[in-house]
Amino acid sequence: MQVKHMFADFFLQTPKMLSGRGEYLHSGRAQHAGVHTLGSILVFVLMGAPVLFILITCVLEWIVHFNIDYCKARYSDSKKLTPQQAAFWRAAGTDQALHQLTYIAMAAAWLKYAT
Repeated sequence: MQVKHMFADFFLQTPKMLSGRGEYLHSGRAQHAGVHTLGSILVFVLMGAPVLFILITCVLEWIVHFNIDYCKARYSDSKKLTPQQAAFWRAAGTDQALHQLTYIAMAAAWLKYAT
């Protein structure tokens, strides 16, 4: 999950995914969350997880990821944060921590329901 997250968040974002982040119904954010979801599907398939588990878990991941990113973007935009400000990095760090907590929850669900 960590490698998937690194690629989806830092290597596979397109300009469309990076623009308009403060707008809630933004297709770029939906695509970005979709890249994360596809990566998670691949991880769970490789782990031999049941199809229904993969479907439920990854739909929930898409919803959570989409909303975490929206909240960070909305907060950062409302405060007009730039990378030169400590608050920008606190927002980015909180965003990343929430994503990591999501992966812990997904791993716990896999251990409880899919093994």
